[in-house]
Amino acid sequence: MARAKKILAAASGVTFRGISFSLFFSGALWLSAGAAVSNGVQPSLDESAERYRAYLIEDIDHALAGARQMRDCMTANDLPCAKKAWIEARVGWERSEVFTSGFVPDLDQDIDAWPNATRGFHGVEAKLFGAGNADARAETNVLIARLEELAAQLRGIPLAPQRLLNGIARLAFEVGGNKADGGESRLSGTSLNDMQSNADGIELAYRVIFADALAAGDPKLGQEVRTSVERLKVAVRISELKQLDGEKLRAESEELVTLLQVAAPKIGLGKPTLEETAQ
Repeated sequence: MARAKKILAAASGVTFRGISFSLFFSGALWLSAGAAVSNGVQPSLDESAERYRAYLIEDIDHALAGARQMRDCMTANDLPCAKKAWIEARVGWERSEVFTSGFVPDLDQDIDAWPNATRGFHGVEAKLFGAGNADARAETNVLIARLEELAAQLRGIPLAPQRLLNGIARLAFEVGGNKADGGESRLSGTSLNDMQSNADGIELAYRVIFADALAAGDPKLGQEVRTSVERLKVAVRISELKQLDGEKLRAESEELVTLLQVAAPKIGLGKPTLEETAQ
């Protein structure tokens, strides 16, 4: 497998049309065994998945807060404010897609169906950015209700490590596939933001749940996966979507999926599947 120098660049934010938005992620510097294995005992994958739950809750709460702010902006008939809140809400959502499509597919469709969506984020996007209409409160109320339902479910839903590994592989493949072909948030012009947040979500989930276990079992392969994740992030760390090298991004995403398939048996899991059905 190809190798690259370890990249320690941490993204500080995303700028869109002069507005800076936080990437809202908890560090890109691969804090490995130190915090998780402070007592010298390697946590199980189940325990690591439980640690990841807190990050998921934070991201979905971030998306929900953004959606509520967006509704307040609409009530004030403030279109720029509503657009900004929509973009900010997307950050938490896109980071959580490692989880959403495989664990809660029905809610995932209600919240983020695309293309040609009339509901969820993209139904609201069509009004705010497409039609320039600040009043999408009916659609936003439904979006908020679905996000609230997801936030409630997230507190108790079992987080099986195998399904989370499937989610990482599935999202990596999607970023290098149909999202690389132009992205999903075309009307808002924030498709690149989506992919950057996806890549951050992939890095977060892998680091929190799987990185230490693989590093303990096969350090060389663990380093290869870490490098591959970082290269995926670098491929989308650009300022404009037109700068995206789609072929390079596809190659990076496919390499990551391949490495995850090789790594899975090393940590006692099956090779990740790209199927999106809940189990």
